[in-house]
Amino acid sequence: MRRRARQAVVVATMTAALLGTITAVPATAATPGLVRTGAGWLRGTVDDQVRSYQAIPYAAPPVGELRWRAPQPVPGWAGVRDATEPGSSCPQPDPWQPGVVLGDEDCLFVNVTTPARPARPRPVLVWLHGGSFTGGAGADYDPRRLAADGGIVVVTVNYRLGVLGYLGLPGLAGSGTFGLQDQQAALRWVRRNAAAFGGDPHDVTVAGQSAGGMSVCSQLTSPSSAGLFDRAIIQSGSCLTSWPDKLFGFGLPAGSPWSPLAQVQQAGEEAAAALDAGRPGPERCAPGTAPVTCLRGMTPQTLLTATVGDQGTVNSMFDTLAYGTPTLPLLPAEALRRGAFHRVPVLSGSTRDEHRSFLAFSPPIDALAYRQLLDAAFGAPAGRVADRYPVTDFDSPTAAWAAVATDRIWACPTLAGDRLLARHTPVYGYEFTDRDAPPPAPWITEPLGAYHGSELPYLFDMADRSLGDGHRQLAADMIDSWAAFAATGRPATPGAAPWPRFRSATAEVRTLAPGSGGQRTDFGVEHHCDLWADLATG
Repeated sequence: MRRRARQAVVVATMTAALLGTITAVPATAATPGLVRTGAGWLRGTVDDQVRSYQAIPYAAPPVGELRWRAPQPVPGWAGVRDATEPGSSCPQPDPWQPGVVLGDEDCLFVNVTTPARPARPRPVLVWLHGGSFTGGAGADYDPRRLAADGGIVVVTVNYRLGVLGYLGLPGLAGSGTFGLQDQQAALRWVRRNAAAFGGDPHDVTVAGQSAGGMSVCSQLTSPSSAGLFDRAIIQSGSCLTSWPDKLFGFGLPAGSPWSPLAQVQQAGEEAAAALDAGRPGPERCAPGTAPVTCLRGMTPQTLLTATVGDQGTVNSMFDTLAYGTPTLPLLPAEALRRGAFHRVPVLSGSTRDEHRSFLAFSPPIDALAYRQLLDAAFGAPAGRVADRYPVTDFDSPTAAWAAVATDRIWACPTLAGDRLLARHTPVYGYEFTDRDAPPPAPWITEPLGAYHGSELPYLFDMADRSLGDGHRQLAADMIDSWAAFAATGRPATPGAAPWPRFRSATAEVRTLAPGSGGQRTDFGVEHHCDLWADLATG
């Protein structure tokens, strides 16, 4: 029997080498490390808990003439492709070394982790990473526990970032949405290939946190993502996210993750002109050369170091998604108000102290500076905000500022988005409130509470963010709930307290913290959402 199995593998491998692209089929029990996808054979890593396959191309490398084009089909390969090591991240600035660019343009990969021996087709969760649309990679998130303990197939995705993902120019098809198109190509890849990994191609959940959550919002409202997923999870990335002047951080203007196409295209034209003007005379593009042609001749290093906000020398609009486009016709907030989104169940939530981590790297402020920041952000209503968030209620003026930013930028837009979604589809809300969560880096000693991203190590294994014994039961409960939602569209699990659907009238959401035992909180009262709703309409 074993000899025949080995012979079958040899024959199949030789066939793959001859045909290049072939139909996806699952690996057999005799060959658990080999999987045949639509583009060719893969060899992954197998242990007693999971099988993992890394750096699987889902689209052709977006290089040369394919830079700033819609993702193209991945070429098939001969033989067996090694899928045991992570691939490159997409080009992005090194957050600790200004001017240094990490990654490579050949980066459109997915990573697949599946239970070692799935007895039947398993639900599939597709994870879109965060990172402000300028950084991050799918390989940063190890979903071993989600796959092994949750019994689901997890796919993490790379997509184009920054100027390489969201450049806009007049006449350039796909302007401002190439990263979103990558995500859709990855979802199509999952539909075609999930069965090869023991997944159910008809049971796909798209999920993400921060920029990943905002990506999920975008996919919910994108006509071209219709039919690509069956459920959605939005973590700290509301479809209504925006911020007023100076509230997100010192010197940062008012903004949103989404911008009108004309604004993105204008920024692209300004960037192209400034970048070309900054090159030595002999290297400049010939008069009449199309801006996109000129930019395709520049290195990622040149493009990224010049278009990353404070580090750049040109107008920067390359961490924002363009709407008014075929991929994203409407601002997601407007799409929700119109009910123009895919009617799939949604799990949505945020963290209790969302904005504290953003202010951890800012100098502390005093009471006078706090009031000046409120004046800059809110104008005449600043006094109302100061009355609701008096400095005396917090450990410091910086903590008061973080509370204002948490509620205005994150919490209350999440609540408002849930209310709009719940008019048309089942919604389940949560708030992650473990204020003893592992810090975002081991050298950070300042208490950050349940900061932005603090829930991630409860779902994924992440570098430098290990869970202690006191966190493990909550992590297990969250994995069970996320897996149950991926399987059924409801996060309730057997033996656990009920997790009822979100209702606008009560605005109650599930509290996620050690020992919470299914406790629910009135989210709107906790975050003063009556004030923010009044200011938004006043």
